[in-house]
Amino acid sequence: MEKDKIFIFGHRKPDTDSVAAAISLSYLKNKLGFNTEPRILSDTNPESKFVLDYFKVEEPKYLNDVKVEIKDVNYNKNYFINEHNSVYKCYLKMCELGVTMLPIVDKNQTLVGMVGMKNIAKEEIFNSDKHLDSSYENIIDALDGKNICKYNDDLVGNVIVASYETDTFIKNINLDENTIVIVGNRTDILNHILNNKIKLVILTGGFDLNEECLKQAQKNKINVISTKYDTFRTANMISLCNYLKTIMMTDEIITFNESDELNASLDIANKVKYTNYPIVDKHNKCLGMLRLSDVTDHKRKQCILVDHNTSLQSAVGIEEAEIIEVIDHHNIGGIGTTIPINFRNMPVGSTCTILYLIYKENNIEIPKNIAGLMLSGILSDTLILTSPTTTNIDKEVVPKLAKIAEVDYKTYGKEMIKAGASLKGKTEEDVIYTDFKNYPFNNLKLGLGQFSTVSADEILENKDKYIQAIEQICTREEYYLVAFFVTDVIENGSYVFYNKSAKDIIAKSFKITNLEQGTYLPGVVSRKKQVVPVILNALEN
Repeated sequence: MEKDKIFIFGHRKPDTDSVAAAISLSYLKNKLGFNTEPRILSDTNPESKFVLDYFKVEEPKYLNDVKVEIKDVNYNKNYFINEHNSVYKCYLKMCELGVTMLPIVDKNQTLVGMVGMKNIAKEEIFNSDKHLDSSYENIIDALDGKNICKYNDDLVGNVIVASYETDTFIKNINLDENTIVIVGNRTDILNHILNNKIKLVILTGGFDLNEECLKQAQKNKINVISTKYDTFRTANMISLCNYLKTIMMTDEIITFNESDELNASLDIANKVKYTNYPIVDKHNKCLGMLRLSDVTDHKRKQCILVDHNTSLQSAVGIEEAEIIEVIDHHNIGGIGTTIPINFRNMPVGSTCTILYLIYKENNIEIPKNIAGLMLSGILSDTLILTSPTTTNIDKEVVPKLAKIAEVDYKTYGKEMIKAGASLKGKTEEDVIYTDFKNYPFNNLKLGLGQFSTVSADEILENKDKYIQAIEQICTREEYYLVAFFVTDVIENGSYVFYNKSAKDIIAKSFKITNLEQGTYLPGVVSRKKQVVPVILNALEN
């Protein structure tokens, strides 16, 4: 039996460390016997694309959210029945499954209707029109009958019970090719019936045809079935032989797709007040039926978080998922779990540095391409080991990974950052969102973006457009503060842009008397150590 899939992903605006960590940890976990898959929560930035292309690694698939879906619920799979089954067979199946309703499907398993116990009861109690639309096999099955003569698979016609006096029946009952007669051991009536080309004769009480009658039935190609039931019971059960399609409901059927969110589906269910819902795929193929009593029995998606540990930065619906592990190098945020988990948090420059240590602890060999990814994550987050977030552990790990990846880390690092700094084909918002993170503070929403480059000239020349984009983001997304830091890795400093209403906070944070848009902050290159703490401190005070 395949183990449950575990999704591994970084934060919502994935940088190179986040993407590399997800892929590298997934490889490690799978080597240890887990079933994991790396994912990304939005498009990868140009720097990450460069890294993936350089080391020939496939980009992880996009993960829209980790909300509980209908497919995570233990609903009643394969609870449906074909429209050409009899009403009687449907009734037996409902009793067997302990349900009061079933979805009806066609030969391609496409949903075509619903049938409930109420439909069957209504058919039996109130339908005085004895019209039969069924198959020879359905009638045999429902009436526990015996095959005497069969000439048609489908049998459609009007049912007559031969309960009259013989003379009355012969004089007053019109027989044609669409007539179906239920009759007991009445030779005179049988002789009359079989001399007409009718559709079907149902013999009751276990009665059989004599040789002469059999020949007449064969001559006129009349279908004949014998049942052990008496005439009264046979007449009462005949409507149960009908195809399900003759009584199924086709209007106002509410279905749920397997990929529908559970909570959204429950909102609909609470409005319409139904208790049973067919489950279909995107092609309307029926997969089963959901009862409202089933919804508490569901599995939450299992997740491992890398390079973040706050809900605001994580996947949509993370509160509905089961977080089983976190590996991060940031301050511990407000994410919580209901059970103890593995939580690895270290004050190092990159999540990939921690992963290198975990590989060594588990004696798992690091392949060349995985080494290249982890190296890239460290070089990106530490600005080629020049950021104040760089630790001695980072400095020890980088040469080891560079050796496995067969690159000169300084030369490769500059190529990587240059590739990520290209503005070709990007809007101002694209650039701002290249590496953008959300930070909650009390009831305020903060957004801090960072863009690393070897030359900030092009952005500075168009700073008015970037300021306008920041204001638009701030208004649209309801941020209290949005700041964008353009980090020049050659000059070892950053230019800061911000929304107008946040000017005083930014000025106070960096102790600048005459702050202007695009002010250069020498030595400020680390968002984690030199930006986030000072802004939060300014807000606190």
